[in-house]
Amino acid sequence: MPNRAAILSFYFLLALFPLLLFLIALLGSFADAGTELRHNLLTYLRAIVPVSASDLINTTVDEISQKSSGGKLSFGLLTSLWFASSGMGAIIEGLNVAYDVKETRAWWKRTLLAIVLTIALAVLIISALALMFYGSHIAEGIANRYGFGAAFTAVWTVLQWLFVLCFVFLAFVLIYYFAPDLHEQQLRWLTPGAAVGVILWLLVSFLFGSYLSFYNTYSVVYGSLGAVIILLLWFYLTGVTILIGGEVNSIIEQAAARAGDPDAKVAGEKPPDESARGHAA
Repeated sequence: MPNRAAILSFYFLLALFPLLLFLIALLGSFADAGTELRHNLLTYLRAIVPVSASDLINTTVDEISQKSSGGKLSFGLLTSLWFASSGMGAIIEGLNVAYDVKETRAWWKRTLLAIVLTIALAVLIISALALMFYGSHIAEGIANRYGFGAAFTAVWTVLQWLFVLCFVFLAFVLIYYFAPDLHEQQLRWLTPGAAVGVILWLLVSFLFGSYLSFYNTYSVVYGSLGAVIILLLWFYLTGVTILIGGEVNSIIEQAAARAGDPDAKVAGEKPPDESARGHAA
């Protein structure tokens, strides 16, 4: 798991800056002021990313976006898609190991799946960002149009964050359902692995950010490289939470199979006794 999480952190870092530039360009086309949009995007990013890492992202995005043309942004989108789909490929391999299954899909099917999952997650990210940026304006418009009053706007302020959390949860569900090579698997919108993954990710992000607020020695020791190391560490912890969620689903599935649940094991997954023999060998 540590090695695969390290691979994920590498691809996440490579895809981050092109993805941010693309999101700024895309959402900026629907906004009156691109500068305000960039500020909002980086402000929300600062809420979940350690301060040193968010400062690095802010500086880099400002420098690149000032020199970027439409062609460069298109190239950035393709680059981001390539690196992000490569990271998704690493997630697929990691979850296959977690579920103890062998990859039987053709390479082109696996590559296409990684790209489709990457695009689906990008859509969820864009939807969540659009909801965070423009949710209050939408609520005010609905309240004014139908006379709901200020109470509706206040309730919507809370609900929009629940919707954003649902988008994050849905992203985990889609990864755990489509990524591993499991055949005839039943789609479950609420799985223990997805719940554990989301909770762990939120908890790890909060604790890591709190730790760095008081004991940020990376910037002192490594200078400007400290922000890059912090960002890589956060991506690494994110990869670990994704893989742990897959392990939780796999353990519960195997335990249910050993208890005699006929629906616990899906076609394509090794029987528990075969997995045990494989580990013993």
